[in-house]
Amino acid sequence: MNESLRPSFFTTFCCWLLGLLLCTSVVSCSQDQKAQLKDALPAGLTKAGGAQPTLDSMYVEKYMVAEPKFKDQLEWAKKFYRERNYRLGWFRNHEVVPQAQTLLGVINKAADEGLDPKEYKTKDFEKLFKDLEAAQGDSARRNALEKEIDVALSGTYFNYASDFYRGTVDPRAVKTIDWNVKRNKVKLHRALQTILKERESTYGYYDFEPLHPEYDRLKKALADYRTIQRNGGWPALPAGTRLVPGATSPAVAALRARLLGKDAATPAATETPAVAVSNKPGQPAAPAPAAQKYDTELVAAVKEFQALNGLKADGIVAGETLRLLNVPVNQRIDQITLNMERWRWIPKKFEPDYLLVNIPEYTLHVVEDGKEQFTMPVIVGKTLNATPVFSDKMEFVVLAPYWNVPFSIIDKELRPKLVANAQATLDRLDMEVVKGWGAKATPIDPNSIDWANVSQKTWKYTLRRRPGPKNDLGDVKFIFPNSNDIYLHDTPHDELFSQTKRGFSHGCVRVAEPIRLAEYLLRDKPGWDRTAIVDTIAGRREKYVTLPEKLPVYLVYFTTWVDEAGKVHFRDDIYGHDKALAKEYFN
Repeated sequence: MNESLRPSFFTTFCCWLLGLLLCTSVVSCSQDQKAQLKDALPAGLTKAGGAQPTLDSMYVEKYMVAEPKFKDQLEWAKKFYRERNYRLGWFRNHEVVPQAQTLLGVINKAADEGLDPKEYKTKDFEKLFKDLEAAQGDSARRNALEKEIDVALSGTYFNYASDFYRGTVDPRAVKTIDWNVKRNKVKLHRALQTILKERESTYGYYDFEPLHPEYDRLKKALADYRTIQRNGGWPALPAGTRLVPGATSPAVAALRARLLGKDAATPAATETPAVAVSNKPGQPAAPAPAAQKYDTELVAAVKEFQALNGLKADGIVAGETLRLLNVPVNQRIDQITLNMERWRWIPKKFEPDYLLVNIPEYTLHVVEDGKEQFTMPVIVGKTLNATPVFSDKMEFVVLAPYWNVPFSIIDKELRPKLVANAQATLDRLDMEVVKGWGAKATPIDPNSIDWANVSQKTWKYTLRRRPGPKNDLGDVKFIFPNSNDIYLHDTPHDELFSQTKRGFSHGCVRVAEPIRLAEYLLRDKPGWDRTAIVDTIAGRREKYVTLPEKLPVYLVYFTTWVDEAGKVHFRDDIYGHDKALAKEYFN
């Protein structure tokens, strides 16, 4: 052997000494140091269990696609695992995290959300967990089961969370459902990261909480109405019933049970009823039983019922009041469930300031810094001219506006009069025909137009009504540019606001207090106080005023809601949107 390659005695001795020192250090290592060493190992690596298995994109995709209920959630699963480098999400050191049992518990209670638990019980986790426990001595089998369970739990979560947070029905995919409000953009893979405590969020994903308090209040109402259903529902009043305060009738008992509960106390037996019951001829009239008297307490309950159902609170039981009292509890349960679904479509968070028109409620809600500042009655479209459900941003307040007459009105309502005498008709209606727009619009001789043969395609002018008391838009209109050509505006027909059901417009929304709304919207616009607004309107010269900031506007459709006092409100399905949604949701 070459002497130059042979280690020297000194080198050999140093190596031996170093090895001895290392061995002594390891042997004398304290228990705390051992624990620190274990903690320093890569996640999932233990002496007993070995390394935690990992996934790959092929495994995730193959597993998700193979299960029909998971297939639509593939993109969420791919995002979730890709962002964690395909580490398992539901296991820590070969143990299932507590959130797995929480998820399965939530699914068992899915009916509380108006959802069907069977839709989410795709995998038999009880069996999978038992198989996993039995495989602890076989690391290969154990690792295979961990991978399967992990993706199955993720698929189950995405399947449930998609319905819970985004809705079971995609309103944009169903033509019969009118809902073009901007979409809920919940990112489900981020929500799952929050549940697994891998990221922070301002939303209640940790506890599978709903995104809106309005939804949560409906959920509590759903539970209450199901309790009524289990107890046999509520009694129906006889057809043709008519009760006025102070009257007596056998129907009062059913009314009392309907509004005050089956166990409601009846008036004292000594109380003398206001009206006597009929008797046989020749016999004196006998007082009616106290239980049949329509007394003050019951009248108050009827008035509250009427107010909660959008009726005039006059305390008279007949007509619409009787009809709504006899709506079965099953129908109300379905109505609550459908409106919970709509709340899943709403963006996960409203802007601090916005306007919201609830069409079936005939009401505008003005919200500032997350709190309702005031409301006002509105008029919405007739059934044949339904106000569309959508959202946009308001940009302008228009004072003393022109009203541009839609061609459909020219065609269906004005054509015969214009053919007979165009100029006289327009003078009487305070209208004019112009070419062009805004300040550049120029008048056109109405007699030069062939009104008998003009069509939508050949119509190249604008027929408009001048600002003033006859103007269909009243004194103010509020523009949020949109493809539907819908806006808020005043009306000269204030008498219509006295009606409880206010579907009178051609689609736009008429507001009861336009000056108040204009003053509020322009409150931060220098030079535009109430006096300036009123003076501009009086000048009858159209004026566009740009809002300091664009303001979100939501035109929505909720036929039931629960107020902050816990009172449940119902409204009629005026456009049939509940009916259209029910076909998709319950089927």
